[in-house]
Amino acid sequence: MRRRRLLAWVLGGLAAAGIALPALGCGADPSTPSLTLYNGQHTQLTNALVAAFTKRTGIQVQQRTNDGIVLADQLLQEGSDSPADVYLTENSPELVTLDQHHLLAKLDPSTLAQVPAADSAPTGDWAAVALRIGGLAYDPSLIPATALPKSVLALAEPRWKGKIAIAPADSDFPPLVGAVIATYGTKVAQQWLAGLKRNAQIFQTDEAVVAAVNRGDVATGLINHYYWYRLRLEIGASAMHSSVYYFPDHDVGSIENISGAAVLASSAHKREAQRFVAFLVSRAGQEILAHSDDFEYPARPGVRPNPALRPLSAISPATLGPVRLGNDQQAARLIEQSGLV
Repeated sequence: MRRRRLLAWVLGGLAAAGIALPALGCGADPSTPSLTLYNGQHTQLTNALVAAFTKRTGIQVQQRTNDGIVLADQLLQEGSDSPADVYLTENSPELVTLDQHHLLAKLDPSTLAQVPAADSAPTGDWAAVALRIGGLAYDPSLIPATALPKSVLALAEPRWKGKIAIAPADSDFPPLVGAVIATYGTKVAQQWLAGLKRNAQIFQTDEAVVAAVNRGDVATGLINHYYWYRLRLEIGASAMHSSVYYFPDHDVGSIENISGAAVLASSAHKREAQRFVAFLVSRAGQEILAHSDDFEYPARPGVRPNPALRPLSAISPATLGPVRLGNDQQAARLIEQSGLV
């Protein structure tokens, strides 16, 4: 299914690919203010945010939750007939795509002012909500920290054969490829993917990658940072036999990925939708995110992340921004052409 989702994103139509999408529930009281959220973020985090928003405003939120790419393509299929009022997703390329198709509404300037402009749409059509950083999970018993690569491009070299795990069909992988394209060009990205094809053990999800590294099945694995922290929470610190490594000197292997939210241009409840996005970036909403077990970094300056996380200032991630990172279409094509999916 994940492979079909990625290929359909390349070809521009999940509906055409025959991938069924869940029906939207209709249990809300029509007399109560409400909105419909297409949720591509982690369910536990979104549920906490929705509950706090509803308690504060009285506005009910119906959710359709799925992979962010699936929901973005659903919005493309539905166009102006979509029942969605708000779209929330893990990675910026889906938002860039929807913006390019003129499906998003302008956000209130006061909402956009809560988060750095460089992390949100230059059009003002969506706002950053959370940040996550790419990196490596690694097993110190199989490879010492001193032997870890300084650049993600090194993982294509022959010495890494059998020592790296990846999840190329996971929706978090195309942004990494997009970052390589944006920084080094298409030819280098193609060569890098070919090297990964020779070297890597393939898994379906980043969760599976970090679990395999922690079991000692493979020395390293490309992930977003929060997968490692969520596994540690799930199985306990004493059962963690792996560590997380960030590529130094702003290498794109540690790309800063942006999770964001937008109001749909076709929304029938724009006032409620604008209030919801404003809540997501408010101090109250960002504090919920910071204290959750989701382990993402708040996009709003001045809100301290979960204390388990390393400060962003100590990581030095690559900050390409949503414009340079683009819409994932070229990245998805290269992944498909490489034979990784």
